[in-house]
Amino acid sequence: MSGWIAIAGLGPGRETLVTPEVRDVIAQATDVIGYIPYVKRITPRAGLTLHATDNRVEIDRATHALELAQGGARVLVVSSGDPGVFAMASAVFEALEAQPQFAGVEITVMPGITAMLAAAAAAGAPLGHDFCAINLSDNLKPWRLIENRLRLAARADFAMAFYNPRSKSRPHQFGAALEILRAECGPDRLITFARNVSHPDQTLKTVTLGDATPEMADMRTVVLVGNSATRRVGPYVYTPRSAG
Repeated sequence: MSGWIAIAGLGPGRETLVTPEVRDVIAQATDVIGYIPYVKRITPRAGLTLHATDNRVEIDRATHALELAQGGARVLVVSSGDPGVFAMASAVFEALEAQPQFAGVEITVMPGITAMLAAAAAAGAPLGHDFCAINLSDNLKPWRLIENRLRLAARADFAMAFYNPRSKSRPHQFGAALEILRAECGPDRLITFARNVSHPDQTLKTVTLGDATPEMADMRTVVLVGNSATRRVGPYVYTPRSAG
């Protein structure tokens, strides 16, 4: 039996946002590997083994997938959102690069709908022009690098999307990020907090940077910051496609 790995995103939460392509691969897989909350979204069935692991073991998880696929298993590695955005696709290729014995394993990356895009759609079109995405967690990179990227993105007048803005273990850092943004962008820039996006209890709150507080965000929140042209129209927030 010829094995393979498919790396898929399960979207931001609502089951209707899982793509038909991903649903087809779920039906073909013999093994599913991923972080515990994401594996729980897969319905158990005969012939399917679920391998749920804790956070921060991405390379071990990727290596396990490569081992199973080399042995003939059809392995689905799951993430939320899109697997190439702060998720498992990079981890699988990092494990592959470090372990050339797996060079013959067939790997497919399948696109998914990110929380960033779902949040932007719920708000209107705040990412309608050039934008960037920044993970505010310093688990895999130093905080000084995050601070530098925030300043440069603000000076370049990008709209910005922030993942993992504020956790219990680092509650102070998002406050520091807001201070950087206020210093670079001024107090009137629009910022949207999208919590539990695409879930039934989704909440959206748009304020100015001057009124934003760290407590408005947690790890279930995607934060969207507009550029200098971003504005409101009725209940919506949008960024014009033109720039002058």
